Amino acid sequence: MNGFKQGLITLPREEKLMQELVGKAVEVQTVETLYRGVLVEIGESEVSLQAETGWVIIPLDRVVNIQAAE
Repeated sequence: MNGFKQGLITLPREEKLMQELVGKAVEVQTVETLYRGVLVEIGESEVSLQAETGWVIIPLDRVVNIQAAE
């Protein structure tokens, strides 16, 4: 998987790639669930999506991967 965190260190190149996804349709994978929506923000502690069903706020420590939607 193309995760954007490695341990507790965010890799600068991958962080930049994640910021480029803001405003675009993405898939956010957690251990339990795959979320789809428009990426609104990646904050210090959470990821915000606008999904078809409304706002989705995902704690950053639960995120395994963020990628452009197919």
